[in-house]
Amino acid sequence: MIDSSTIQLFSDILRGVGCNRIDGGRKKGGIKVHAMMDAFSGDTEFVQMTEAKEHDRKFLFHLKLAANSWLVFDKAYTVYHQFARWTNEKIWFVTRMKDNADYHVTKVLTDKTKKKNASGILKEQYITVAVKQNGKEMQRLKLRRITFKPKEGKVYVFVTNNFTLPSSQIATIYKNRWMIELLFKQIKQNFPLRYFWGNSTNAVKMQVYCVLIAQLLMVVIRKKAATKKSFANMITVIRLHLMSYVALPDFIKDSYKAWRKTHNASFAFAT
Repeated sequence: MIDSSTIQLFSDILRGVGCNRIDGGRKKGGIKVHAMMDAFSGDTEFVQMTEAKEHDRKFLFHLKLAANSWLVFDKAYTVYHQFARWTNEKIWFVTRMKDNADYHVTKVLTDKTKKKNASGILKEQYITVAVKQNGKEMQRLKLRRITFKPKEGKVYVFVTNNFTLPSSQIATIYKNRWMIELLFKQIKQNFPLRYFWGNSTNAVKMQVYCVLIAQLLMVVIRKKAATKKSFANMITVIRLHLMSYVALPDFIKDSYKAWRKTHNASFAFAT
């Protein structure tokens, strides 16, 4: 899963975007954190930090993926020539289609759009899109276009270069993309990225990397503890007991039992 999140800074640290402020104040800039997360482990596998104004799609060019990998991302990452390259390398993706996308329908497999109160897979089509280089069309890329509507909510249009998985599974794959949004939410709500200890580019990046490392360690501890505590509650407990001599996985799983065990051992040693 691929996504990005912007952390607000000032333009004297990293170049900002937008116009200069009328009141003479400093123009806000920012650093954009691009991340690729493993859908099974929840671990962040690859991270890149850029100026906030850099387009998300450039992140795709830095990825090194094995054949039969799957990628899930939103429509901000639409780059057809990269899609064509992945198709040749047998790397599969699922994304949403842009509203203004230019495509040609070659085959209609399913069409339930005229049915009243229809939900689920409304339409499945084979389409082609133009892959351009220097403004010239080089080839037509074959894709699969799936229109999906949940029982409650808006209509989604997905595109993928995989023609074998059932259309319902393609929709499910994209639905799981919320996990990487949860990653950025966990980072921003539970770690100090509202202020920075240094004002250089390197200092800011070091602090962001430290936060990503801390988040990864918390994911590992949470899995080892097999706890049902929320991520925020777990972070609070650990923050309060950083200097306590307790085994964190045991303490997270059953705080009272672990604390009593530690204090009984200390009392026995003192006796």
